[in-house]
Amino acid sequence: MDRRGFIAGGTLLGSAALATPALAQGTLPEIRWRCASSFPKSLDTIYGAGEHVAKRVAALTDGKFQIRVFAAGELVPGLAVADAVQGGTVECAHTASYYFVGKDPTFAFDGAIPFGMNMRQTSAWLNAGGGRELLRDFFAGYSMVSLPAGNTGAQMGGWFRKEIRTVQDLNGLKMRIGGFAGNVLQKLGVVPQQIAGGDIYPSLEKGTIDAAEWVGPYDDEKLGFQRVAPFYYYPGWWEGALNLSFYVGKSKWEELPQQYKDALESACRDSTIETMAKYDVQNPQALRRLVAAGTQLRPFPREVMQACYKAAFELYDETAAKNENFRKVYEPWKAFRDSQFQWFRVAESTFDNFVYFMHAQEQQQRR
Repeated sequence: MDRRGFIAGGTLLGSAALATPALAQGTLPEIRWRCASSFPKSLDTIYGAGEHVAKRVAALTDGKFQIRVFAAGELVPGLAVADAVQGGTVECAHTASYYFVGKDPTFAFDGAIPFGMNMRQTSAWLNAGGGRELLRDFFAGYSMVSLPAGNTGAQMGGWFRKEIRTVQDLNGLKMRIGGFAGNVLQKLGVVPQQIAGGDIYPSLEKGTIDAAEWVGPYDDEKLGFQRVAPFYYYPGWWEGALNLSFYVGKSKWEELPQQYKDALESACRDSTIETMAKYDVQNPQALRRLVAAGTQLRPFPREVMQACYKAAFELYDETAAKNENFRKVYEPWKAFRDSQFQWFRVAESTFDNFVYFMHAQEQQQRR
């Protein structure tokens, strides 16, 4: 072969090699999934986290992998989405795992544990601290894969018809509260109610419940709780950071081409950042509006917080002693939490507390 022929031949071979990935891309299937959300469309941030996943997946796959999100109640009730995925009624769901602690309290670790970790610590545990590996084994028992897909950060303590001054004020209180926190408060006499987001307002308005928590100022204002309960408590110690989850049926996950799995994982990670950013922008503005309109902001008394903390860790020890799934996750989770708290007390908390104190002093001087 002469030099010119060699170069031409090499060029042709190189072009064919470069074209191979494009051809492979062309062979990827078109997939259409339905996603059942646990949230109403009116809550654009938390419901929107699921929509964000769907839009990013479509963008990353040139529209070949499409996910259509349905609001709570459109396909199945908001609290039935796990059953829908597990039973194959839908391919996937966007939810908060602690809704399903009635199946097994271990679900709470995929959402939020009372007096647990903040958003950064939770993200560290799930993405680099072994949390996802532990939860993958647990969810396999329910024929599902769970991907972190959104976070609310620290939540508020909820809306109350009457003030909470002592632990005794909790006795007999009927409260809408999600997840494992209801079991903690039950130890202190609260009667917990598991109610989907769209049904909370009428229950509070009619007096069926005495108190309710949801997320924070932005979502709570949209749901109108300030119109039926005057006292707004903080912090939501049961949700230092609520991780939202994207459930996928295990068989459906295994059928996905690797490129689609990568796209879905990337979209879920992006949704976590996006959702937290939106709440951090929207919550301060909403809280100012609520207070200006007459909402009475109250911190939980320290006595109440301490009693709840004690009850929470008593419950964890009791649950771990009788539930092997819970114990397998709880012990490494607690060890990771201990390590994170030691570090955050050194730098993060010291910095935060100092600048918040100085800022409060500056504001007082301006008045």
